[in-house]
Amino acid sequence: MAFTDRHGGVSAGPYDTRNLGGAVGDDPSAVARNRALTAGEFGLDPGAVVFMRQVHSPDVAYVTEPFTQQLPALDGVCTDRPGLGLAVLVADCAPVLLADPARGLVGAAHSGRAGTVAGVVPALVAAMRARGAGDLVALVGPMACGACYEVPGEMRAEVAEELPEAWSVTREGTPALDLRAGIAAQLKRAGVADVRHDARCTIETGDLYSYRRDHITGRFAGYVWLTPAP
Repeated sequence: MAFTDRHGGVSAGPYDTRNLGGAVGDDPSAVARNRALTAGEFGLDPGAVVFMRQVHSPDVAYVTEPFTQQLPALDGVCTDRPGLGLAVLVADCAPVLLADPARGLVGAAHSGRAGTVAGVVPALVAAMRARGAGDLVALVGPMACGACYEVPGEMRAEVAEELPEAWSVTREGTPALDLRAGIAAQLKRAGVADVRHDARCTIETGDLYSYRRDHITGRFAGYVWLTPAP
């Protein structure tokens, strides 16, 4: 499991430099080079990384290879194929990575506000369990933190009605959402005991892309994969 940052790529500003997002206005050739560079650094074949057309849904799928035609609308994928990388693109939403190393299953979810409320992470856990996963390890990546993710009070109330743990306030005392707490609660209720965090806030961390902070910006990614046996 790994998370990228915004350094070490070839994109020009305001996407500088390791932008991995393919539909945010950057030069497509630069994005392709960044994706190939990143895969190679992780020991993955650049042609064996699964990307999704993320739409803030609860929809997940089992995959055995990258999508060769138009990317389907998905926000979670899982696989049991060694050497196949799963990537989730973010710039304030939560990248959630899951693994059962003993049974050889990994998964990745894009869990923004709407997807979190819709239950994409529990849906991914359920999909992996249906394929034989047992004890899962979860790594919840960098995202907008509960002290920075300001929202209208009505929106906070709507989210908290479904997920009370997400209720938060900013440092200024205005309404906010803590998606990290909400996702952690979902994982606990789904029976995932080993939940780990990269607790960096994207808005506060200049090494990461943040849509809320910069508006026009790139995307970093969470990657998870099974290493092939020797």
